[in-house]
Amino acid sequence: MSENKITLDGTKIGIAMCGSFCTFSKAFDVMKSLKDMGADLTPIMSYHASTLDTRFGTASENIMKAENICNKGVINTIPLAEPIGPKKMFDLLIVVPCTGNTLAKLAAGITDTPVTMSVKSHLRSGRPVLIALSTNDGLSASAKNIGALMNTKNIYFVPFGQDDHEKKPTSLSAEFRLIPEAARAALDGKQLQPLVRSLVKPETD
Repeated sequence: MSENKITLDGTKIGIAMCGSFCTFSKAFDVMKSLKDMGADLTPIMSYHASTLDTRFGTASENIMKAENICNKGVINTIPLAEPIGPKKMFDLLIVVPCTGNTLAKLAAGITDTPVTMSVKSHLRSGRPVLIALSTNDGLSASAKNIGALMNTKNIYFVPFGQDDHEKKPTSLSAEFRLIPEAARAALDGKQLQPLVRSLVKPETD
């Protein structure tokens, strides 16, 4: 299925960002793509994502980008995230990027950030969560957490692979371009397959 055949007209989607700052530009591109497909987006940010300044942009710049794309204020506190499930605010919640730290907390049931609270609250209503992971220890410390979440009802993964097997042999990253297709599958209660793939490398001059 190609992106231009995917329609998400009126679908309410929460976009939850964690602190894998090097992938923020990809996450913002995903937001734009989903918006173009008709999705009604709400940005969510972890404490780190919404407060830390890095070489990939300041916190205020990143918040502004997310809010400008989604045309909504960012959810960046636990009290703002808690009503997501009871109010059934979203049809789908996408965690993009999802760090190893957040994977561990979700697997252990820890809800001490706006993102983990968003996921917990959203799952309460029996609705799907889609995880786009980005972690340097996906094939080491985080592997058990990925496995645990794969075995959790209503949690789906964007297909992923090794992003640099030579320099970072345990690192895994989602194939961000597949997020719209994976979102459509998750809304239909399906895991997009194949799950483990060779990542498409961007063309360089």
